[in-house]
Amino acid sequence: MTALPTRKDEAWRYSDLAAVGSVWPVATERLVVAAGTSLARRVVQDDEGTRVDTLSVTVEAGATFALDVVTMGSGFGRVAVDVTLMRAAHFVLGGVILGRGEATREIVTTVTHAEPNATSRQVVRTVLDDRATGSYLGKVAVARDAQKSDAVQSVKALLLSRTATANAKPELEIFADDVKCAHGATVGELNRDALFYMASRGIGADEARALLIEAFIGDALAGSPDLAERAVAWLRRTA
Repeated sequence: MTALPTRKDEAWRYSDLAAVGSVWPVATERLVVAAGTSLARRVVQDDEGTRVDTLSVTVEAGATFALDVVTMGSGFGRVAVDVTLMRAAHFVLGGVILGRGEATREIVTTVTHAEPNATSRQVVRTVLDDRATGSYLGKVAVARDAQKSDAVQSVKALLLSRTATANAKPELEIFADDVKCAHGATVGELNRDALFYMASRGIGADEARALLIEAFIGDALAGSPDLAERAVAWLRRTA
């Protein structure tokens, strides 16, 4: 795609298009996970400027693709992933969006179950402060012949400031009739009861907040504790 996107394109609805224009056009990295193999990848954005990463992946029969994504900073960051799953393929995404200041950070996914018995799991957690905007737009498309597909999207956002904005749009497009697909999205604040309980045990307010946020992020990066620590370190550094 060479033409600069506009807000008429739903996938770019919440983007900072002025920032996008400064790095456009963006090359797409293309991967094929060979049948019966496994591949794990990471995309980490901790730039304070503008960065856009685009990935297109075909996961062949019986293969597994695991992707961890962290986008954090005070500028514009976007990670877009397009995954096509063949027969009995598996895709798992752990995504974290962190933003402060005037940041706009986003993860956009399209997962196509093209053949039967494929599974996908997407867990995305967002933490925003100040006037930052964080967005997750995720579409799961199940083809007509992709029976026994199993797909889950879990999206949660934590707002540390009333002026921050979280956008969540998990979407299902299903043409098969024998599938198991589910999605859920929530936006909230730090649990006041949990903060009160921790204070009653002698834990200071800042440390209590940090511990709750760390647990929240870890939900998406359970298999990558080092990456979760890196995300938490960024939050502590910019607090």
